[in-house]
Amino acid sequence: MDQEKISFFEKMYQKNFSYIYNYIYMRVLHRETAEEICSEVFFRAFKNIESYDPKIAGQATWLCSIARNQIINYFQSNAVKRVELVDELPEIPVEDDYGITRNAINREVERILKMLSDEEREILSLHYAMDMSVKELAQVKGVSQNAMTHRLMRIREKCRRFEEESGNKFSDFFS
Repeated sequence: MDQEKISFFEKMYQKNFSYIYNYIYMRVLHRETAEEICSEVFFRAFKNIESYDPKIAGQATWLCSIARNQIINYFQSNAVKRVELVDELPEIPVEDDYGITRNAINREVERILKMLSDEEREILSLHYAMDMSVKELAQVKGVSQNAMTHRLMRIREKCRRFEEESGNKFSDFFS
């Protein structure tokens, strides 16, 4: 691989890392798992950088499709066992290496996300973490733009119901 492609990949990595990490994190809701999957995504991207065609997809879209496949592989593997920790120690609000502040609002958002289906979490993560428009979401999911608009509205409403049940107000996250 020549130096030009390596330089191109480095710029792609720097520009898209936080988007891809946040997309993965919103799907798996576990820091170490998100880090592991993110590493695999960029390893695969580096390995296949010559197959990237900007005429077909933007960098974030291309990386997102790799991430989506890695997340599917992760959930399909026999190693995945969902475990809820009952007695978690309270976390001190601190910003981690990826710009995610661990505080009460983030824990509440995580709690709400855990109550959603994988499909619903994926739609939210693509829309908010990857900043995909409704039109782009509809293309990715293979549905009409109108159908995706209604899906997003239903998911937001579901999140608001979960929020109201908890007695907390974190609506800014879903605006």
